[in-house]
Amino acid sequence: MRVAICEDSTLLREGLSRLLTEAGFAVVTAVDDADKLLAQVRDDPPDVAVLDIRLPPTHTDEGLRAALVLRRLHPEVGVLVLSQYARVSYAVELLDGGGEGVGYLLKDRVSDLAEFAAAIRRVGSGGSALDPVVIERLVSRHRQPDDPLSLLTERERDVLGLMAEGRTNKAISERLAIAERTVEKHCTGIFGKLGLEAGPHDHRRVLAVLRYLNA
Repeated sequence: MRVAICEDSTLLREGLSRLLTEAGFAVVTAVDDADKLLAQVRDDPPDVAVLDIRLPPTHTDEGLRAALVLRRLHPEVGVLVLSQYARVSYAVELLDGGGEGVGYLLKDRVSDLAEFAAAIRRVGSGGSALDPVVIERLVSRHRQPDDPLSLLTERERDVLGLMAEGRTNKAISERLAIAERTVEKHCTGIFGKLGLEAGPHDHRRVLAVLRYLNA
């Protein structure tokens, strides 16, 4: 899988390049600002672009803006943004154009190379990868007493959080130590209680759930 990296910190940029190369990815470019990344993707699209949310010149949201441009102009390229902080609004903006091939992780996740590599592969394959901290904040926000989310059991909330991370039913069953058939039953219960129809792909269901949670 071909990966492009955009990170203005030389140390982190080189570290990401080395780690991903060792994990079996082909790092096709590693640049320090959004304009260079957009030019690279235009000339030679990778499978996934990994970029920091905060980039020069203002170090505010240049990376997020670049990610949105990539989503609009190059939908075939997966986009995984890294951030120091969990901002639900960032996740919502990224998902607004669809849940396919998008990810938002905290930089702390990079230290777990296996999880980080798995997230990149999911995004590059058209799935999603959302940080558990972001999901937790979405799920735990204050809601009205009659909100359908309040109807979910504790186990259904666990399953919902892992679904929103982009996990497959098999991965959820392994994480929660329950049978895959049980996960399927929980998913059916979740969508029934939330009034959502399950789509043919996990990441489409994730998008529907996240949109609902952010309504």
